[in-house]
Amino acid sequence: MKRLFIVTLLMSTMAVFHTAQAQLYQAQNGEISFFSKTPLENIEAVSKTVNSIINSATNEIAVQMRITSFVFPNKLMQEHFNENYLESEKYPMASFKGKIKETVDLKKPGTYPVTASGTATIHGVSKPIEIKGTIVSDGSQLQLNSQFDIRLQDYQIDIPKIVFAKIAEVIEVKSKIQFVQKK
Repeated sequence: MKRLFIVTLLMSTMAVFHTAQAQLYQAQNGEISFFSKTPLENIEAVSKTVNSIINSATNEIAVQMRITSFVFPNKLMQEHFNENYLESEKYPMASFKGKIKETVDLKKPGTYPVTASGTATIHGVSKPIEIKGTIVSDGSQLQLNSQFDIRLQDYQIDIPKIVFAKIAEVIEVKSKIQFVQKK
């Protein structure tokens, strides 16, 4: 009887572990872009090497990227961005870790408006943030789209007064991340 209980417990644990594993969605080539609009100059950049994971069993989401992965149309802008503003040698990563508020069955195909609440870390500063977006599911793959604003001052990103008119105080950030179910 005791042996049967141990075998049943072991099999139940393995089943739960397997179910939890099957509820992970992973992305390795997500896209995050940003746009700064001012009367003097627009600045935009895109990164196509964003990593992310969604655990649909717990509604947790994590996103991580290298700051140097942003590509600008102008190499001088890219250099100033990394060296002077984001200090990417000192703060090489940006991340978001949070939880999707809505209860959504991602295995069921559909389009779902979602809100993720958590912490964004940029330039070595962590701040609470809420991000609204949309998840489109085909049952085994997901696409997450979101748009939100980042206030540079909130993350202690200093803009010299000489170029202040060329860089917006609030930056528009967009994400487009494709997930596949992790097996």
